[in-house]
Amino acid sequence: MEIVEMNKKAIAVLEEWDPFQVGKNAYELEIADVVAALHRFDHPVDLAKSIREIYEHSFEIWIPIEKCVRISYKLLAIKYEAKCIV
Repeated sequence: MEIVEMNKKAIAVLEEWDPFQVGKNAYELEIADVVAALHRFDHPVDLAKSIREIYEHSFEIWIPIEKCVRISYKLLAIKYEAKCIV
């Protein structure tokens, strides 16, 4: 899987994730930042912390780390599939 395809799959997962129930089109900037973070982090907790910071910075609402860890596992599975690590 190429990086472009990985990014598209990650974006699709993040578009479905609506942590604040405001509609899935409300997170374009956050999604871009999370996809960039996905390229930097390989550990689910590190990625989860970054996700929480990104969304909290934009919405000024705290997300429990458990929710962020769940989505980080999904994203890292896509990343590992792209790198043929799985």
